[in-house]
Amino acid sequence: MTTRTYWSEHAWLGTNVEPGVVLEVADGRLAAVRAGVPTPPPGAEILRGLTLPGLANAHSHAFHRALRGTVQVGSGTFWTWREVMYSVADHLTPETYHALARAVYAEMALAGITCVGEFHYVHHAPGGTPYADPNAMGEALLAAAAEAGIRITLLDTAYLSAGFGEPPNTHQRRFSDGTADAWAERAALLKEGDHARIGAAIHSVRAVPAGQLATVAEWAAQRDAPLHVHLSEQTAENDACQAAHGRTPTRLLADHGVLGPRTTGVHNTHLTDEDIALLGGSRTGTCMCPTTERDLADGIGPAVALQRAGSPLSLGSDSHAVVDLLEEARAMELNERLRTRTRGHWTAAALLRAASADGHAALGWQDAGELTAGALADFTTIALDSVRTAGPLPRLGAETAVFAATAADVRHTVVGGRHVVRDGAHTLVPDVPSALADAIEALRG
Repeated sequence: MTTRTYWSEHAWLGTNVEPGVVLEVADGRLAAVRAGVPTPPPGAEILRGLTLPGLANAHSHAFHRALRGTVQVGSGTFWTWREVMYSVADHLTPETYHALARAVYAEMALAGITCVGEFHYVHHAPGGTPYADPNAMGEALLAAAAEAGIRITLLDTAYLSAGFGEPPNTHQRRFSDGTADAWAERAALLKEGDHARIGAAIHSVRAVPAGQLATVAEWAAQRDAPLHVHLSEQTAENDACQAAHGRTPTRLLADHGVLGPRTTGVHNTHLTDEDIALLGGSRTGTCMCPTTERDLADGIGPAVALQRAGSPLSLGSDSHAVVDLLEEARAMELNERLRTRTRGHWTAAALLRAASADGHAALGWQDAGELTAGALADFTTIALDSVRTAGPLPRLGAETAVFAATAADVRHTVVGGRHVVRDGAHTLVPDVPSALADAIEALRG
């Protein structure tokens, strides 16, 4: 049995910040958590600052990281942004995607993220021809996460059409398996591991014909796996769904058995009152991606109403305009303040829970995201003495983390009891900025 002891100067234990917290690790899990220990026990590794549960990035498209900066030139809409995204996707191979994802996941570890939900739909070679290994792209992502030292839920995505009744366009052919049955056959070949779980995704109601939605939902249900779906991110999708089916995307998903407590709707931006009731009543989760939603001018989703209706909230960095779950948590609250001109919709503790325990649960890792005995030993420590975080009382550490700190304040990230980031440096990927730059340059083609 591998054992380690960590001593945290301060730790957030779900409701409050405690000083002097000992985290005893055995075989990758927390064997004991003891607060009120004023000095480090002999041999303990010392974590100066505020230790939090590892953060869960519940929605990622790793290759979108190559768009950072590029898509900030000029103006446009979500749909013009999508054309630039396609041009990057066209250059991906299993080798280039592995290199990029490894660097992106290392960037996430540097930001305190210990688990990522990868919404993966680039399955085949350009033109749609399968690789000799039909899951070469997905396996590249699984390997990249392992090499970057973080956990992953690969949300293998059904993406079958360009729109309601339209075949895939030139760019989308490599996303499509043709039918949901063919998608299910390929996805069933993916293997889980200690660091990896396999889930499913419906790209959107426009990308999976209504008659095939249940196939994807049943595949996930048979495996008790998480199921994610982009939902009502754009009003154009809502209008097209109404024209094709006479109902909203949410109602369409409900009518085909997609909603439920293992399902997470990503964005959930443009919803009717009935949509909110359907999502909340079925305990379908909501993953908000505030930095992407504002970057793409999507709008501000009704997160408060969704949570009140019963929809658990999680957070994602989506297109990776930035990789910073603390910023996502802060943005969800601040967006709501702008929309309502009222402050304080969530406590700092509730926002941290969305970024940790509830995010892990949305990805099928119910045994992570909390500093409690029995949980996976995944945690991160942020500095309380940086120019952003210095000054507040340590007992206000949760508020400091959410409303002042950034990813730049992460000092340590531990996954399975092992340091992946130590003193702000990645222990497995020695030069993350260079790895990112090289991987992105390789896609410029």
